[in-house]
Amino acid sequence: MKRALSLAAIALGLAGCGASNPPTPTNPGPTAAGPLAQAANTHEYPSPPPRPQTATAGAPTAPATVRAFADAYINWSHATVAAQLRRLAAASTGQARSAMTLAAAQTAGDYELQRGGVSNHGTVEAVAPLPGHRDEFLVVTRERTTATNTSAYQGLQPAWHVTLASAVRLPDGRWAVSAWQPQS
Repeated sequence: MKRALSLAAIALGLAGCGASNPPTPTNPGPTAAGPLAQAANTHEYPSPPPRPQTATAGAPTAPATVRAFADAYINWSHATVAAQLRRLAAASTGQARSAMTLAAAQTAGDYELQRGGVSNHGTVEAVAPLPGHRDEFLVVTRERTTATNTSAYQGLQPAWHVTLASAVRLPDGRWAVSAWQPQS
């Protein structure tokens, strides 16, 4: 009996010494601190918060900023469209910046746009606050697309377009477009 108790005590002692449980999501182990431990537990590595965006242009009022943005957005030629969209990206923040950056990249390499000599011209007919939505606007434009080297746009009449836009006040008091969502 004494021998059995001695063996049991030794076995329990050995089980507690040297043997450790491997880290698990519920038991991260002794080194569970910081982003690597979070990544091991959640399979996601936390990214740092994004830097605040700044805009290169703006106006003293939100409607004026949206109107200027809309005018630049609808008036372009095949030779100027990519650069114009890059300027709009730099002058905006958030979703609008992302949309303009993507559009600039797509139009820069658009062979048909370049070869066809396509251009767009229009007027901003209205910028109106969206009822019940602070700093959001409905933008109504009338535009006509033409081309010098293709008949694809021949006879095309001017068309009305509606866009939802949002503006945000910048730290310096100016406004910038923060969302640009063409609806038609």
